[in-house]
Amino acid sequence: MMLYVKIPMRRIGVLIGENGETKKKLEDATGVKVVIDSEKGEVTIDEKQAEDPSKVLTVQDIVKAIGRGFSEERAFRLLDDEIFLRMFDVRDFAGKNAKRVRQVRARLIGTGGKTRRLVEELTGVDVSIYGNTVGLIGDVVQLGVAEKAVEMLLEGSKHAAVYRFMEGSRASLRIAELGFD
Repeated sequence: MMLYVKIPMRRIGVLIGENGETKKKLEDATGVKVVIDSEKGEVTIDEKQAEDPSKVLTVQDIVKAIGRGFSEERAFRLLDDEIFLRMFDVRDFAGKNAKRVRQVRARLIGTGGKTRRLVEELTGVDVSIYGNTVGLIGDVVQLGVAEKAVEMLLEGSKHAAVYRFMEGSRASLRIAELGFD
């Protein structure tokens, strides 16, 4: 099976890494061949040599995550079978008006990055707001809380209400972290 992913040109260097190290690390960790067309921003994911064909989907998620603004370190968390990627398109909530999209994106970031930072701190997920997308990386329980918080913000809920929701969810996140769920 071959999968194709297109990522922004300015993110190709992150995917390749210095002297090709990130690409090599990804291929070594998964056994999946990654071919990058740095002229077009197209990435071909080929599982022919992979011992585990399901790794193709993991590589696809890692490539998408890097393409949507996550660092290599954060994207590589997806190698853990318990960690997942969730993407939101801000335009699905804000419409196509560029000014409205910027406003909604700014709500997600918050003054000085406060809102994005609090979502990360209170839920344990990694957050990337890049272009018209919001990406989340975390485990199932973390993602459940973070997805709800992001949706609340995208739908226009007050920041204080979102912060209260996340604070109220901290107990369930701790229980899941300890493995008691």
